[in-house]
Amino acid sequence: MTIKMVAIDIDETLLNSEQQLTEPTVKAVRAASQRGVKIVLCSGRPLAGLLPYLNKLQISGADQYVVTYNGAIVQSTTGTVVSRHLLQPTDYSNIAAFCDEHHVHFNALDDQSNILTSNLKVGWYTVRQAAENEAGLTVLRPEDLPFKRPLTKMMLADEPAVLDRIMPKFTEQFKQDYYVVRSRPFFLEASALDANKGAGLRDLMQYLGLNNNEVMGIGDEANDLPMFKAVGTAVAMANARDIIKAQTDWVTTDNNHDGVAKAINHFILSPESSK
Repeated sequence: MTIKMVAIDIDETLLNSEQQLTEPTVKAVRAASQRGVKIVLCSGRPLAGLLPYLNKLQISGADQYVVTYNGAIVQSTTGTVVSRHLLQPTDYSNIAAFCDEHHVHFNALDDQSNILTSNLKVGWYTVRQAAENEAGLTVLRPEDLPFKRPLTKMMLADEPAVLDRIMPKFTEQFKQDYYVVRSRPFFLEASALDANKGAGLRDLMQYLGLNNNEVMGIGDEANDLPMFKAVGTAVAMANARDIIKAQTDWVTTDNNHDGVAKAINHFILSPESSK
């Protein structure tokens, strides 16, 4: 069946190791888009963190979409919300207490691309996250809590070795209440149980009237696995771990060798793909 939509992860997938879009990738994405294929950036980042790439890829308008915050919010590139699966203010307090007890840096993201933390000594990975996402960063004081701002997810953002140590305890304590995933070596995320890339894509497919056989997903990490299960064609990057590759239909080259471009060329742009 013809592929009508491609969901693409950002870090270590669409972007190379220098956090850049390569020219072959831009060319392939634009060519697919010009054929009417919807290109959906599917990321843990908020919309603000995706706009620079959307602009370079020439993806814009009320009829183009993104899956943000790992599926917590699906929206058009102009900001119109298709679906949302949010946390409650009490979730911040619960997870913050765990992080304070175990001396782990953490933050939360609201639904307006802002990063919030009550770490008075803000962690380096939180600062990096705010820079990557072009997001505001607010340090909360005790008198600011509890607050009632909508939250999309909580992030444990610390050294990989710290998260390696704490992940079993965190997962055991919170797995019944949240979708918990290690999205990058320095990020451990908790979001609403029904918030992941796969759920977000299903919301969007239903909204657009597409079935899974018309959708391809490209990714490299554990938070992409729900996306792979939601689509008809799952593509792993060569830089993905073997456990990720084993759950996909096809493995492309790595993110430093235009893996996204090669997948789009193979499944959409080549003469064979139209047969």
